Amino acid sequence: MLPAIFTVFLWAISMSCAHRSALTLRSGAAANLARLSLGVVVLALWAHLFGKGIGGVGVWWFVVSGFVGFGLGDIALFEALPRLGPRLTVVLAQCLAAVFGALIEWLWLGTTLSVAQLAAGAVVLAGVALALVPEEHVQRERRTLLVGAVFGALAGLGQAGGAVLSRKAYFVTQLAGQTVDGGTAAYQRVLGGIGLVAIFFVWLARHSGNEHATPGAWRKAAPWIVANALAGSVIGVACYQWALSIAPSGVVLPIVATTPLAVVPLAYALEGERPSARSLAGGVLAVAGVVALTLAR
Repeated sequence: MLPAIFTVFLWAISMSCAHRSALTLRSGAAANLARLSLGVVVLALWAHLFGKGIGGVGVWWFVVSGFVGFGLGDIALFEALPRLGPRLTVVLAQCLAAVFGALIEWLWLGTTLSVAQLAAGAVVLAGVALALVPEEHVQRERRTLLVGAVFGALAGLGQAGGAVLSRKAYFVTQLAGQTVDGGTAAYQRVLGGIGLVAIFFVWLARHSGNEHATPGAWRKAAPWIVANALAGSVIGVACYQWALSIAPSGVVLPIVATTPLAVVPLAYALEGERPSARSLAGGVLAVAGVVALTLAR
């Protein structure tokens, strides 16, 4: 599961850079659209020069996968963040993504997992929850928590649905005797999601009443947006698609769920945020689960 592990570290870098760019622009939607826009340009160059462009029998499955994952999933994630906070949102979305992914793939594609794989995946998710669930009592209105929980669940469902649809795209491609590289698959997925993200950004800009970012803010955010796009939308998603092409989503998603743990050292280096003892213990437990999941047959 080397490509899934690569995805974890790349997405950890992407998340840290996304946080910086969103703070600088004062808009998560703007930062998200900017990184997807840059990502689609880089991926288009790769796909049309070295890959299959928008060709292949599985192209529409990849496009729908991007619409569900990059589009619906990311929008729901950004709606959950202000209501639940980042740690609780990530725990809810990532853990439910692993559960939803295994369930959807079992019901739709008939993919089964061994007892050892299920147990190892449960250990990974337990470690993530131990490390990231806030220690302090969450003081929010019941309705705010409920709406945030719904959006967090939808974010997890979007990520899981996108992963399983990618698996379906690979099945269709293989049955036709074709192959598709991770960069091309990532490009086709981003094409499916960027339109919905752009529409949501325009709608939010017209109805939120927030001030637009200044040119100076965009210049300051540019390095973080570039790093976010390369580590997330380009190389990270390519590795993610590579992992899904060779392993069930019920195996890939629990490993990817450890991404927030990999953010811990980056947050300490960039923000000076010192992890708690429980966060470290959860990290050790999650890493042990990843090793077990990798070795399980």
